[in-house]
Amino acid sequence: MQDTTKITAPVTDDRNAWRWGFTPQAEIWNGRLAMIGFLAAALIELFSGQGFLHFWGIL
Repeated sequence: MQDTTKITAPVTDDRNAWRWGFTPQAEIWNGRLAMIGFLAAALIELFSGQGFLHFWGIL
C-alpha cells in the first residue's frame, strides 16, 4: 500500500498584517499605536511645560 498522507507546510501568519477583531496582529498594532500616543503626550508636556489637558485647553 501507498502512504497517501499529505505533508503541508505550517501556516505562519504575518505578525505585521492589519487584521480586524481580537487577533494577535490587532493587539500588536494596538500596542504600537498606544506607545506612539503616550510618547506624543509626554513630548507635549516636556516641550510646552503644561499638562496634556491644559495644552489642549480642556482644563
